[in-house]
Amino acid sequence: MIQAIHVSLAYGKRLLFDEVNLQFNKGNCYGIIGANGAGKSTFLKILSGEIVPTKGHVEITPGERMAVLRQNQSEFDNHSVLNAVLMGHHKLWKLIRDREEVYAKADFSESDGILAAQLEEEFGELGGYMAESDAGSLLSALGVDESLHHSFMSDLASNLKVRVLLAQALFGNPDILLLDEPTNGLDLESVAWLENFLADYENIVVVVSHDRHFLDAVCTHVVDVDRQRMNIYTGNYSFWYESSQLLSRQLSDKNKKIEDRRRELMEFIARFSANASKSRQATSRKKALEKLNIEQIQPSSRKYPGIVFKPEREPGDQILSVDGLGVIVEGQSLFSRVSFMLNKGDKVAVLSRNQMAVHALFDVLAGVRDADAGRYTWGTTITRAYLPADLSMHFANDLTLIDWLREGVPPGTQDVDEIFLRGYLGRMLFSGDDVLKRCKVLSGGEKVRAMLSRMMLQNPNALLLDEPTNHLDLESIQAFNENMIEFPGVVLISSHDHTFLQSVCNRIIEIGPNGCLDKLMDFDDYLESESIREARNQLSV
Repeated sequence: MIQAIHVSLAYGKRLLFDEVNLQFNKGNCYGIIGANGAGKSTFLKILSGEIVPTKGHVEITPGERMAVLRQNQSEFDNHSVLNAVLMGHHKLWKLIRDREEVYAKADFSESDGILAAQLEEEFGELGGYMAESDAGSLLSALGVDESLHHSFMSDLASNLKVRVLLAQALFGNPDILLLDEPTNGLDLESVAWLENFLADYENIVVVVSHDRHFLDAVCTHVVDVDRQRMNIYTGNYSFWYESSQLLSRQLSDKNKKIEDRRRELMEFIARFSANASKSRQATSRKKALEKLNIEQIQPSSRKYPGIVFKPEREPGDQILSVDGLGVIVEGQSLFSRVSFMLNKGDKVAVLSRNQMAVHALFDVLAGVRDADAGRYTWGTTITRAYLPADLSMHFANDLTLIDWLREGVPPGTQDVDEIFLRGYLGRMLFSGDDVLKRCKVLSGGEKVRAMLSRMMLQNPNALLLDEPTNHLDLESIQAFNENMIEFPGVVLISSHDHTFLQSVCNRIIEIGPNGCLDKLMDFDDYLESESIREARNQLSV
C-alpha cells in the first residue's frame, strides 16, 4: 500500500495540490487524469520521493519495492541493454555486483566463501538465477530484438531506449509501479502486450497517460486532478467521463427530480458493468461498479474546447486519386506503389511501421513536399485543411495569437473583426489576454489548439490529420474525437490514439517500402485479422 497524507505542493504563489489524501491498494491500477499543467507527472514524482511536498508526506508499506519508469533516456548509456533492465531491481542489482566482486577475489578466503554462500541464498530468493532470462523476455515482448540485448544503451535509437526503460520498470514484479506515459514510443503490438500485462498485474499500478484505450484497458480506478484537489473514482476513464457528463447534464436540468437522477445513474452503472468482458481487472471493475454508491460520482469542472468543423460545401464525387506514389529519403524507400481513391464518407486511418513514411505521405498530399514517384489529384470541389505532426514552422514568428489567426482567414471572409477572431479562439479555450500571447511562447498543446482554430476558419470538407492528439489533454482529445465522428466530410488520420481511430475510421490504409494495404474495415478488426497481419509484415520486408 502507498498513501499520500495531507500532501500539498506550492511553487511560489501557485498552489498545485492542496491537502491531498489518497490511498492506493494492491490489485488496483489507478489512472491519473487532469488538464495539461494540473500536476499529474509532478504527483508521480512526489509518490516516488523525487519531489518533496510543501506539506504532508507519503507512506509506503515497509518492505515493499517501488519501480518508476525513468524519463532520462541517456541515464544508462554506459550500460548494456540487459544490465539496464536488471538495474531496475536495485537490491538484486547490488547482489549481482557483490557476487561478482567476491568471486573476482584472487585471495578467496574461508570468510569469502561464507559470504558467497549467503549471497547465493539471497540471490536465489530474489529470483536471480532467472533474472537475465526474465529481463530478456520483457525486452523481446516490447520489441527490442534479442540481438540488441548485449549492446550498449548509447547505441540504441530513442524509440528503443524508451522500451528498455519500460522493461526496467516492469522487471522483477515490483509492489508499486509508477508509469508516466508508458505507451510513448511503442508500436501497436507492444501497446497491446503492455495492456494485457498490466490488466493481469496483481500489485499496485499508478499511471499517467493520454491514451484513453490504454486507460480503459488497464485501470480499475481513476484519480481526477481538478482544482488543486485529487479524488479517486471507481471505474476506468470511459466510465468516469460518461458518468461525469451524465451528472453534469442532470444538474443543469433543474426540473429533474432526485429520484429520477438516481435511477438514471443506477441504470447507467448497470449497463457499464455489463460491458466488462475480459481479464481479471475487468471483472474487478465490474464488481466494484456494482457496489458503487452514486454519491461517489461528481461532475467535472473541466472545460472542453469547441472543436467543430463545418464544411462550406459537400464534396463532389471526385475527392482524391492517388496513383503509384513513392518517397525515397537518403537512398531508402519510405513507401512505394501507394495507390487509392477516396470516396464520400471515407474516414481513413493511415498506418505504417515507419512513422516517417506517414509524415512524408501527408506532406505530399498537402503539397508541402514532392513525391519521388507517382501522382495524386484532388477534386475541384475539395477544400482541405492540414494539421501536420510538426507545427514549429507555423509558429516561428513574433505575432500575437490573434494576429496570427487573422493571417489565416480565407480571402473574401466577411466581418473579420477582433470579436470574430476572439470567438474562434474562445472556442479553443483562449480567453482574455491569452489571445495576446506571442506565437513563439505557446506550449505544444496551445499550438495544436491554435492550429485547429485556423483550420476551422477554412470550413474544409477534407481533413489531413497527422498525429492530431499529440500534446493535447484528454479533454481536447475527447472533444476532437467526438467532432470527427460527426464530421460529414472525408478524413485521413494518423494517430497513436487507439480510441480515436476505432471510433472514427471506417477504412485502413497501411503503407510501406513494398506497397500498401487498403481495407474497408474498422481499426480493431484490422489489427485482429491473422491474414492481414501476415500481409502487413510483407510491407516492410
